[in-house]
Amino acid sequence: MAEPVSEPGPRAALPLYLRVAAVLRDDLIQRRISPGSRLPSERHLAHRFHVNRQTVRGALQLLRDERLVVTDRRGTFAASADQEQRGAGGTAPRRSFPGGPRAADALVRAALSWEAPPGALAARLSLAPGEPTLVHRHAVLTPSGVSLQRSVSWFSRPALLEIPQLARYRRGAEHSRQRPDLRLLYHWMHHAGLRTTHRESVGVPQDTAGHPADRMSSGAARLSVHRVVSDQHGHALEVTDIDVAARTGSWTYEFSG
Repeated sequence: MAEPVSEPGPRAALPLYLRVAAVLRDDLIQRRISPGSRLPSERHLAHRFHVNRQTVRGALQLLRDERLVVTDRRGTFAASADQEQRGAGGTAPRRSFPGGPRAADALVRAALSWEAPPGALAARLSLAPGEPTLVHRHAVLTPSGVSLQRSVSWFSRPALLEIPQLARYRRGAEHSRQRPDLRLLYHWMHHAGLRTTHRESVGVPQDTAGHPADRMSSGAARLSVHRVVSDQHGHALEVTDIDVAARTGSWTYEFSG
């Protein structure tokens, strides 16, 4: 069935190749296209989306840059998990939400909820007092279940309006039962036309007496990372707090706008 990409909504203002890439990206992330399987031909994709083959080539090149697909003389294939993280040439892993490549590779527990942020955070997220928003909680564990990283992320009203992949979680109350995959959040921001600034502060958590806070369950010392991601207009898109077990886990984050 043909699937035109000229639909109304946040994607409508994007170039055609970005809209085609967004649909294929969703198919790849949601495993509707299985890792290692061959994608349809350029001609087939052009017919599906009612675009020319040059537009399809632009979309596939973008997905190759994101390491979601690989191309060889046989055609274009959905990348395997190893290819996604390392790239065909063994290059460094791509940036990944919320806590860098290590968080993407390890055993994780993640959940979404819909709740009001703390009062002091509401205005920063362009929300009215008591207004709920999307919240992402994420834990990185060792194979034995020891905590390496914990994070909580609050998303702003502009983020939910501008980023289609986040906006879909607004509908229904069942998202708390989903296992969300937001690893490509920063790519989603870019492809929504957002030019982002990431401001991060790293410190040692303290208790109410001003002493270093209790250690994590691993027994390791802790570091805290406070991240605010803003768009080109200075509006906050995401506020994230990450706790890191400093001795047993590393927190590495790479980003260039």
